[in-house]
Amino acid sequence: MSFQLKPQTEAGKRTIDAAQSLIASLAERATQSDTDNQICPENYDDLISSGVASAFVPKELGGFGLNSVQDWITTIVTLARGDGSTAIAINMQLGVSRGMALAYQATKAQGKETTGLEHQLKQILSGEMRICATATEPGTDNLHPLTEAVANDKGYLINGRKIFVTMSPLATHMGMNLRMRDNDGDHLVSTMLPMNTPGLEPQDDWDALGMRASGSQSVLLNNVQVSRGAIRKLGTWGQWNSNVLINRALGNLPLVGAFLGIAESAHDLALTKISSQKRVATAVINRSGVQHHVGEAEILLAQCRAILSAAGMATDEFLQRHASTPAAIEDCHRLMKDYQSAKWVVNRGAIDIVSKAMDVLGGSGYTNSHPLARMYRDVRAGPFMQPFAPTEAREYIGKVALGVWPTE
Repeated sequence: MSFQLKPQTEAGKRTIDAAQSLIASLAERATQSDTDNQICPENYDDLISSGVASAFVPKELGGFGLNSVQDWITTIVTLARGDGSTAIAINMQLGVSRGMALAYQATKAQGKETTGLEHQLKQILSGEMRICATATEPGTDNLHPLTEAVANDKGYLINGRKIFVTMSPLATHMGMNLRMRDNDGDHLVSTMLPMNTPGLEPQDDWDALGMRASGSQSVLLNNVQVSRGAIRKLGTWGQWNSNVLINRALGNLPLVGAFLGIAESAHDLALTKISSQKRVATAVINRSGVQHHVGEAEILLAQCRAILSAAGMATDEFLQRHASTPAAIEDCHRLMKDYQSAKWVVNRGAIDIVSKAMDVLGGSGYTNSHPLARMYRDVRAGPFMQPFAPTEAREYIGKVALGVWPTE
């Protein structure tokens, strides 16, 4: 494949090879899961047993020790060739577990006690701990969550509603951002809670156009009591800071890979089908219209792969450069800008590639029993994923390019 994403590290190769081994089984189950509008437990059993679900767990604890963002992206691209819903769902766990692995390594390097983190990472490895995560709420954005933690004599009481809580039907824990106000100000904070916490109420209401097997239901938080230590401050509510910019870019950049993977699968499906078709005496592949469509799709694939690969490598370089030196907020905005540019190109390109595959296949691809119909719906989920929908992205990119640094 032109401009194909390739593993950059040995840990990445092991992870991507494991993901590659799952493509056929994910694809085989995808149509039924989509029809049933249900997350597929067997897919996650496979992700756990293959090691993909625990890829960021350090090697010394039994994981692959993944650390490259570029390899993380390529893993999600690979999984999405089998099923986009599964790819975006497991990305939530990978994002959270990456942070836990970094905290474990930093704590160990400081000579401090790591027992708690080590226990959690081993639970991720065994599948006892499965993590969903959300920063999304109706009517607001990632920086301005309305779900609020209010202090009381036992710690905090949380009330609110989270949506698009992907993978939550199978999760044991849920990570989220919140608002918390105290005498020091108005804060953006985070917490991670067991799914069986009293007052945490999954709504079983996921019924979307696409990504129907992702388990992205909403979750109500109804007087959820947590301890004071369960809340971690991230910054000022409603304002960007360096850590929030980095974490939002890191958590979402690999998600873009899911839409590239869907497009690759749709394109391959169309090529396989038309290469075996004959109409009268003329092969479909000899028709100029088909050749033009396929040629345009190849160009789009090359563009998408090239910019996503570049964004992944640039992110790895950014993290290496700032491993011991904090990044200025301007550099973090540039990182977010580059992610948004890659997101824009890949999301639009992937939609166009899948649409061209449907044009080439004709009416057969428009039936719900055909895998392409699912891909056509799934790929459309890409543009509105936060942060920055298409209606907002160009303004943000332009501001950063001009040195007009957004504060919120």
